[in-house]
Amino acid sequence: MAPTIRSPFRRTLALMASAAILAHAGMNGVAYAQAAPETTAPGVATPAPVTPEPAAPAPTPPAAAAPETAAPAPTPPVPAAPQQAAASQAVVPNNGPASVADLAEGLLDAVVNISTSQNVKDDEGAGPAPRAPDGSPFQEFFNDFFNKQQGNKGGNHNVSSLGSGFVIDPAGYIVTNNHVIEGADDIEINFANGSKLKAKLIGTDTKTDLSVLKVEPKAPLKSVKFGDSSKMRIGDWVMAIGNPFGFGGSVTVGIISGRGRNINAGPYDNFIQTDAAINKGNSGGPLFNMKGEVIGINTAIISPSGGSIGIGFSVPSELASGVVDQLREYGETRRGWLGVRIQPVTDDIADSLGLDTAKGALVAGVIKGGPVDDGSIKAGDVILKFDGKTVSEMRDLPRVVAESTVGKEVDVVVLRDGKEQTVKVKLGRLEDSDQAAASDDAAPDGSQDDGVITPDPGENNDMDQPDTGDQAQPAPDTPDQHKGQVSPDAATPKNVLGLSLSLLSAETRKAFGIAESVDGVVVTEVTPGSASAEKGLKPGDVIVEVAQEFMKSPDAVAAKVQALKQEGRRNAQLMIASANGDLRFVAVPME
Repeated sequence: MAPTIRSPFRRTLALMASAAILAHAGMNGVAYAQAAPETTAPGVATPAPVTPEPAAPAPTPPAAAAPETAAPAPTPPVPAAPQQAAASQAVVPNNGPASVADLAEGLLDAVVNISTSQNVKDDEGAGPAPRAPDGSPFQEFFNDFFNKQQGNKGGNHNVSSLGSGFVIDPAGYIVTNNHVIEGADDIEINFANGSKLKAKLIGTDTKTDLSVLKVEPKAPLKSVKFGDSSKMRIGDWVMAIGNPFGFGGSVTVGIISGRGRNINAGPYDNFIQTDAAINKGNSGGPLFNMKGEVIGINTAIISPSGGSIGIGFSVPSELASGVVDQLREYGETRRGWLGVRIQPVTDDIADSLGLDTAKGALVAGVIKGGPVDDGSIKAGDVILKFDGKTVSEMRDLPRVVAESTVGKEVDVVVLRDGKEQTVKVKLGRLEDSDQAAASDDAAPDGSQDDGVITPDPGENNDMDQPDTGDQAQPAPDTPDQHKGQVSPDAATPKNVLGLSLSLLSAETRKAFGIAESVDGVVVTEVTPGSASAEKGLKPGDVIVEVAQEFMKSPDAVAAKVQALKQEGRRNAQLMIASANGDLRFVAVPME
């Protein structure tokens, strides 16, 4: 019904519009397509020549009624709406987003393509060469080809790769990703003007995947400077320039999609996430803000196909600039070192410590001979702030410590015995060898769901080789002092939290292989399905502390757990020592 009613209006409109188009085309020709907005007024006003005739009464005083009678006048514009819509659509192309051409033009010359080559020894022992069937017309060519391949075994061949980089100093210093040039025997820099220069490696840092190269230009190079990535917000516009798939000088634009991303690429992950297209070959290229400052170094993408799906990651300039400065000055990084082993503060641990929320880094051990071996920081402390910077989660601490100057004295805010305290610490220098043996320090059951960290040279660089001494044993008691109590207590072990507990004795040490340096209460049995079992506790573990209080006997453990229940605590925080003395914290539910 509606189409039937409206069709006369549409036909009328079509005729009017056609007349307007023909009349205007006669005067201005094709230009009408862009001048369409101007015809909107005549199009809408075409009924006006009809209205002047009834408009004659307008001079009469009752003209006040004219607006009322004029109210139906908007009905003609109803069919005219399509013409207005068409006119507004025609104006859209003239109102596109602001161009970044001027910005890109001033930056392209500072972005370079990096070509590398590496001599790789051919694999040997690849097995016998395939043979063509006897009598095949291709047998001769087939066998000749593979015989030559067999004769070339043991030789070398070149492997080439492409990446991106950018000039940070007119003298010829260039920044890129470590993985772009890693293992390269030859590095060549291709500039936007077509010139090429050989580059030498100044320094590299595998933990942040950054490298600094140097070329010897005949004239100063166009360079760019680092900006402050900490000022960038989610939604800010950014521009990436690089060498995707070998297409040099490619410019893409997007926004910052996220900040502080951890993609498990290294110990200091704090990536900027962007939807600006980043592809293979963009690695090492700059991510610019709209001021032309480098606020990130494009490093990685998430993609099932190898191409961009709008999820790219850049090393923020707030991290990269310090690393680059050290590589230029020393050819290596010089990072601060606190000398502690840390683990996450889980919700259960936070509850057991009386924290409102899970935050900070829990100190699981102090490295003997390290900067805080003087007792300034102790096992069981929760580090909440470091040098004025809030430690929201465990992974924040290694990064802020590493970014600090070696030898600097800093204030560290810790939670100890339920109270915040500020201690002074003088940082040491982190050496790669300091954590070389830390990879074996894992949770006894191999799991991490109980919040126990597994220090690894490639994961957490503030994790050090665990101290197998007695730095975390505050009690003066020695095993000899307990000898008189061994028999009766061993005969009637306590059962607490699903754990059968006993005093440490010569017999239990021998049975479970417990080191002499370890002291506390030994776990002799774990009830299957209990909360303790779910947290990974096992026979041979030693309870050193409960709620930061040293445990001398099974009775002391039972009494402390009961006291925590009466205080309304839901979890008991246990400091657990493994047989060789490695410490960790476990929060066990008491319900």
